[in-house]
Amino acid sequence: MPEEREEVVLVTGTRRGIGRYLAERFAERGAKVIGCSRQPAEWEADGYEHHLADVSSEQDVKALLHGIARRHGRLDVVVNNAGVAAMNAALLTPAATVDRIMAVNFWGTALVCREAAKLMMRRRYGRIVNLGTVAVPLRLEGEAFYAASKSAVVTYSQVLARELGPLGITVNVVGPGPVDTDLLRGVPPDRVDRIVQGQAVKRRGTFADVANVVDFFVRPESGFVTGQVLYLGGA
Repeated sequence: MPEEREEVVLVTGTRRGIGRYLAERFAERGAKVIGCSRQPAEWEADGYEHHLADVSSEQDVKALLHGIARRHGRLDVVVNNAGVAAMNAALLTPAATVDRIMAVNFWGTALVCREAAKLMMRRRYGRIVNLGTVAVPLRLEGEAFYAASKSAVVTYSQVLARELGPLGITVNVVGPGPVDTDLLRGVPPDRVDRIVQGQAVKRRGTFADVANVVDFFVRPESGFVTGQVLYLGGA
């Protein structure tokens, strides 16, 4: 179990949105937070360090985790937030778009998990949280490949949870509904409203809603909680 003052956290996709919110939240609690994105972050915070990295690049991810091991010697928490989306009918989606969605959302998540677990297993402790989406259980039209990539994340996370459980590492998934991020801005407002009306709680989610679940999953006391998928809003 980590000492709170020494907690080292990696959050991917921290340039803005949910990733930035989570990184700032961890930093405010005194954690050493490492964030990454493909472009420079336009914000700073005490206890936060930003790195340029494409999570779909094996070379970038290995370099990022090697640096964490060298500078901090440990890694307690990983939140795989980095992701891309493209709304389009399945029959009209270019192969290049599909490749990018799968590379970032699935392979990027898997790469970070793989390299992070190698560092976490040294202390037989770790908390991994991967970002899913309600597009999976809702089977949303126009998001076939985005939903497919996140379905892969769910299955991967559940299998990985079994493999890493004996090493003291948990792996869980949080699936937000509509939250005001860059990904949502490409969705027509009427479509967002239909999704919201289909939820048990009929409102858009907030960064704090997502963080609440992340907080639960990463607690030291949540060591018996793994392989779980929690979709927000009652989707």
